[in-house]
Amino acid sequence: MDGTVAVLPNEVAIVARAMAEPAAFAAVYDHYFPRVYNYVRYRVGDAETADDVTAQVFERVLVNIGKFRPERAPFAAWLFAIARNAVNDHLRAQRRHRWLSLEVLRDRASAEPRPEEVAIHNETRAELLAAVTRLSDRERDLIALKFAAGLTNRHVAELTGLGESNVGVILYRAVRWLRAELSAKE
Repeated sequence: MDGTVAVLPNEVAIVARAMAEPAAFAAVYDHYFPRVYNYVRYRVGDAETADDVTAQVFERVLVNIGKFRPERAPFAAWLFAIARNAVNDHLRAQRRHRWLSLEVLRDRASAEPRPEEVAIHNETRAELLAAVTRLSDRERDLIALKFAAGLTNRHVAELTGLGESNVGVILYRAVRWLRAELSAKE
């Protein structure tokens, strides 16, 4: 990843059209869905919940697209602010009902790689997700925005209200800590 955020070609025009014509929203949805889903998935931990929260995000975007102001922020920043709020709403509700298990991810099977590769991958992913849960909420949020959503440090800083260099330092320390945690397991 080169740190740049893929922008929808003619984004301003497409978003303006989607404001007046909800059917035009499909291009926005198709372009941003994978990145929003990945961000949500990193934050919530399981596919089913990620599906639900991602659907809520795009429902909120569609309902509120008329409030988007391109002069205030890029569309991606506005969209991920909505995604971040939806995830935080879900996590707040989840704290009241602690029942989510990371074991759900271990049982994912894939037809493409060999079974032992899948097992190793799933174990590594489970270890990584378990290590990520031991990070602070702020570190988890920044890791998800940076790596799952593919945002630059500048966009992460805009969304979180932190300085760009502060975001970089926090990410560096969190990744270094995760590396140390995973290396200790080997």
